[in-house]
Amino acid sequence: MTTALITKALDLSRIDELKENAYNNIESYNDPDTPNALEEFTSQIKTILQADPKLLDSVPEYLPIALYGKVKFPPEAKLKWAHWIKEGIQPEWNDFKTTVAFNKDDLPLVLAVRDYSEALLIESCFVLFLLANDNKSTATNKEQEHDRDNDNDDYIEEQEEAYYDPFDEEEEER
Repeated sequence: MTTALITKALDLSRIDELKENAYNNIESYNDPDTPNALEEFTSQIKTILQADPKLLDSVPEYLPIALYGKVKFPPEAKLKWAHWIKEGIQPEWNDFKTTVAFNKDDLPLVLAVRDYSEALLIESCFVLFLLANDNKSTATNKEQEHDRDNDNDDYIEEQEEAYYDPFDEEEEER
């Protein structure tokens, strides 16, 4: 008896819609006259969503906005992300959690959203991946390898300690 691997389909049209809505909101706060507007807005969103993640039912694009620029994708994981998007696969939690790094300050929000809707957290990270990589996720493997080799700004040495996998059991034991 063989066990077939069942994969959940990724709703790419929803991801595109979330990405477009998030991008438009982010761009509306990028104003040279008010340089801290986006930071202030995301701070408010984080507080509100952490207290009541159910609000994401009506404004799901607020999660990628709240986490914009705060989630890191290690270079070795980018090919997995590109594969998932190309094939329309929503990864299982155990595969997903090893391909992202959340900022420690955002963990209460991330954990609250995960408790409410793991799928929404994963979808939001797809949006963030696409925004962070200028939609290069569907590039050819050769282009991705070139990008990976030339991508030196994924981790800044001093800030690397601020990012970790909150679901890593070894990390929790320390």
